[in-house]
Amino acid sequence: METTTEFGSPSYVSDFRSRSAEQTANSIDDEIDAADRSRIDDAHDRLDTEDMICLDRELGRHPELSFTCRLFVPKEYARIALSWATLLEPAAGTPDFVTLQLPDVDGPMIRVFPDQGVTYVLGSDYTGEAKKSFLRLFMYRVKQAGGLGLHAGSKRVRIADEPGHRRTVGQLFLGLSATGKSTLTGHGFDLSPPDAAEMLQDDVCALLPDGTVAGSEGNGLYVKTIGLDPDEQAAIYSAATHESAVLENVSVDEDGRVDFDDDDLTRNGRAVVDRAHLHSASDDVDLDRVDQIFFITRNPLMPPIARLSAEEAAAAFMLGESIQTSAGDPDRAGEAIRVVGTNPFIVGSEGEEGNRFRDLVVDLDVECFVINTGQVGDETTRDVGVEDTVTILREVARGTVEWTHDETMDLTIPTSVPGLPIEDYYVPDYVDDYHRKASELREDRRTYLEAFENLRSEIERAVY
Repeated sequence: METTTEFGSPSYVSDFRSRSAEQTANSIDDEIDAADRSRIDDAHDRLDTEDMICLDRELGRHPELSFTCRLFVPKEYARIALSWATLLEPAAGTPDFVTLQLPDVDGPMIRVFPDQGVTYVLGSDYTGEAKKSFLRLFMYRVKQAGGLGLHAGSKRVRIADEPGHRRTVGQLFLGLSATGKSTLTGHGFDLSPPDAAEMLQDDVCALLPDGTVAGSEGNGLYVKTIGLDPDEQAAIYSAATHESAVLENVSVDEDGRVDFDDDDLTRNGRAVVDRAHLHSASDDVDLDRVDQIFFITRNPLMPPIARLSAEEAAAAFMLGESIQTSAGDPDRAGEAIRVVGTNPFIVGSEGEEGNRFRDLVVDLDVECFVINTGQVGDETTRDVGVEDTVTILREVARGTVEWTHDETMDLTIPTSVPGLPIEDYYVPDYVDDYHRKASELREDRRTYLEAFENLRSEIERAVY
């Protein structure tokens, strides 16, 4: 099943090339019926009659939030175990979480039992199902411990804010796949020693009540490869083209030549890369303290960056505005969507997650922002490039951005960003009838938030 690439790395093609979100249910929020349980019983029977790979790995390093994970998969699908094993560190002991993945049955059907720590992945051979099965339970246990699991990348920035003085800033980036989360988390911010920007996690982490951010995956990253650019994404490109990487659903010809721009197989091609070969990755996975949180959107009515109050940040968390990607639903890729916390793996009340996010932000005095990594304007437009966003993020970390509350947009936006003519990205200059469109957007957001049970009214009213 393997093709060896020009880099010496293995490459595989699966039948399923994205998560089966519509076929996923959990025992807390959904009904697990008799037909489901019958199929689960059949899956258990196979453990007694067939050879299986049984592999244990450790999720997390935090002393209070690390879990032993056990994956069962038929030996014919060893590639799933190989890819998943590259993400996590070896483990020993009794498993906290168990996933049984049987690709060669009718499906797909994914059933999750959070309190028991068990997931059944039936009828899908997508590695992402194995990966997310454990991360979903990690976030559930974090919430039980008083924190909040986040679909987010974490980063530590050490940077000079004035001559002779250097500050350390912890940053989190929340965004769905393909919005730039991994790119921005893994970017070195063009800093030179002794300044540095280090990636700690790129997918899932846990915000704890003391401000610590616990990481989950200690050995590797599961990165998207479509359009992977060695100039704009140098660190990720270097790791994805190392012989230690494992490629999945990437275009590789019979001679092993790799084409990251070819989407004939899918736009959700992946590389499982080793942290040791990602030069912007820290040896650490846990962040001592978070100082700044960024919500990534691609809404053309939003500026490249806006600063949010705690209530606005909680509203942004609940809105989870993004675009649909091939990782979630290939048939709807490119459509505007909303996913609470940009996190499709929440178990339990979504409104309570928004309330907890607001409380944590207030208690920890965290700065919050929304950033647009797409374009400003809906007719005449201006692209917000990776280097534009990197400049903004670097200067926000440095503390050199000057802010004002803009009456037209009713947002707190920059008046000055060193190294970037931020005035050239003023959204109303690129939108005809801006006031009407912005008003309609706010009303739509307000209506959306009102539908959530348990969400506090001050968050509902804080639409921006």
